[in-house]
Amino acid sequence: MPDDLSRRRMLSLLGCSAAAFPLATPMAFAALPSDNRLVVVILRGAMDGMDALQPYGDPDLERMRPGFDIGPGAGALDLTGFHALHPAMAPLLPLWRDGHLGFAQAVSTPYRGNRSHFDAQDVLEAGTAGDVPPLAGRDGWLNRLLPLMPGAQGRTAFAVGRDEMLILRGPAAHSSWAPDARLDMAPATADLLLHIYQDDALFRETATAALGLARATGNTEGRGTDALFAFAAAQLRQDARIAALSLGGWDSHRGQARQVTRGLTALSEGVLRLKADLGPEWDRTMIVAVTEFGRTAFQNGTQGTDHGTGGTMILAGGALKGGQVWGDWPGLAEAQLLDRRDLMPTRDVRAYLAWALHGLFGTDRSALASVVFPGLDLGPDPGVLA
Repeated sequence: MPDDLSRRRMLSLLGCSAAAFPLATPMAFAALPSDNRLVVVILRGAMDGMDALQPYGDPDLERMRPGFDIGPGAGALDLTGFHALHPAMAPLLPLWRDGHLGFAQAVSTPYRGNRSHFDAQDVLEAGTAGDVPPLAGRDGWLNRLLPLMPGAQGRTAFAVGRDEMLILRGPAAHSSWAPDARLDMAPATADLLLHIYQDDALFRETATAALGLARATGNTEGRGTDALFAFAAAQLRQDARIAALSLGGWDSHRGQARQVTRGLTALSEGVLRLKADLGPEWDRTMIVAVTEFGRTAFQNGTQGTDHGTGGTMILAGGALKGGQVWGDWPGLAEAQLLDRRDLMPTRDVRAYLAWALHGLFGTDRSALASVVFPGLDLGPDPGVLA
């Protein structure tokens, strides 16, 4: 087993090397004493939930979006007779049929500010009641969860890159790694890394995965979404029980069809990669994909949509009681919209997250509503877990 000095020197070398390159997507892990797994995917840029899950049964939708392809007649896949799945998510249709895919409609954080991406993402990751958390002392809701988990630790988590996700920031032990950062390493350095960790099973496997990831992405600056989810699965097969990662590129002010298709294709491929790589652990895994806010009900003049409020949460995994859409539908008549422009939220997205944490890890409900998500009204259990 390598001595502490050698390990610190090598990690310092790796950290300095990786910090010199830009990264596209940060990822974080935490180890927990549980057989259940949680994967949180932040969809940065505000995904249009009414495009991913199209409420084509509402007659106002086509009126508000005449330039969009909507419903089964335009290639979407019918799910409930009211909702249709965007064609880019067609590979996930078998998961829906197996009860491993579901959606929560008309959700939002409590944020009601100026529809700023940055502020809304901070509120989403901080899990706060609506005000943008102050710069000093910001922490994330996953970090506040960890002290509530007896035996939680961060020894299987690694940080390589310059960014940190707010969702796991805080005093609780954790680490982060951006797996699609450029990791340029000479062959001799790679050999040295593997030699140092040869007798340490945990570090050897992680180092091997890191080097394989760098080779798989060709040392480029691309998003490497498949490698991103593959690396997450590798950690979740070991000691990690919570993974948090983000996918960017969801802002669709213009040319939304192209933008949303690209994003949903990447997300679908990532979910299927997790399923394939997790193997039997898939049955104990829940994936939640959330975004900072939804988009306007009306299309704009550039075949896109603008910043809105109510949106859609995507859930997947073998631990899910899926094949259904949760939440009340508020309607799209003008009087039913928020500010006469946005889908009206009917439930706090944090409530779904809290009930998932309660079911997966047994976290006390009062602690969820006061510590993890301060000021949250949990409301009734939506029944997202199998």
